[in-house]
Amino acid sequence: MNSKQRIAASVFATAFALLGAASAHAESYDGVHAITSSASRADVKTEAVAAAREGNVYSDSAAEGTVAVNSTLDRATVRAQAVAAANNPLQSLDRRAFYRDEVPAAYKKPAVSFTRQAGL
Repeated sequence: MNSKQRIAASVFATAFALLGAASAHAESYDGVHAITSSASRADVKTEAVAAAREGNVYSDSAAEGTVAVNSTLDRATVRAQAVAAANNPLQSLDRRAFYRDEVPAAYKKPAVSFTRQAGL
């Protein structure tokens, strides 16, 4: 072992010892702290009820409140649209994901149905 290797080993050992000594500090446990509150139980309960009724003030729609939607469609029409959308295999295709915002013809539904019917 030459002198350069010995010096490097001693520097490494010193650095490792200093790192171990620096990380050896432990936290102390002071026990359970006593509660120092000036609010009474009734005041805290009142504040909790008010906060619960206020809702999530950090949500995106909290400032909007309740939004009423007036629809002119009846239940059967909405259900028919939902069934048609659920049965559409291209429902999740987004034209913005394709070149020049156009869905290629290979992904589009054929105009003619290729299902065969059993002949009698």
